[in-house]
Amino acid sequence: MMEAQPLVSVIMPCYNMEKYVADSIASVVRQTYPHWELLIVDDASTDGTVEIVKNLCNNDDRIHFEVKAKHSGIADTRNQCIQMAQGRFLAFLDADDIWHPEKLETQVRFMLESHVGFTYSTYDWIDEEGNTLNKSINTIGHLDDETYLRNTIIGCSTVVVDKTIVGEVVVPRFRTSEDTATWLDILKQGHLAYAIDQPLVSYRIRR
Repeated sequence: MMEAQPLVSVIMPCYNMEKYVADSIASVVRQTYPHWELLIVDDASTDGTVEIVKNLCNNDDRIHFEVKAKHSGIADTRNQCIQMAQGRFLAFLDADDIWHPEKLETQVRFMLESHVGFTYSTYDWIDEEGNTLNKSINTIGHLDDETYLRNTIIGCSTVVVDKTIVGEVVVPRFRTSEDTATWLDILKQGHLAYAIDQPLVSYRIRR
């Protein structure tokens, strides 16, 4: 069973997400694919995020949580999560987004059957309260680096990467768009981002 269902390490940085992080964590717990670890690193939040996550960790030993003493930004926080990862697969989830229950199962199955190292998917939009905005961002097919530069369509919370194919993943230390730079680095190595044209994530639009 362990070989048929490789471990997926879910990468979740968070900072001041007390309103949303519990819903994001719950969307991982609800996955139909059971073999995952959720790695959460808090970037020195000033709200109630830490207390909320600590309480949820007590309910599931697959959730691992670290708190930084000093705020250092999203890139460093993502990299700390990645350094904790024990899984073959890395799946990225921002702490205000929500995965659909079949998300991991769909992508991991496709990647194993097709022997590919990088996938992304369609995602829909929700508002701050979690209500649908009746809008989806569809994939535009498989992407190489040049295609991606023309349309940086990949939603961070849709990405799954197989480390046995793409190798080590390191997030560049940019203040913004660090996820875009990460995907571009992988594509520049000659990999493709394979599209799964199925909505698997709800992306939260916040003011």
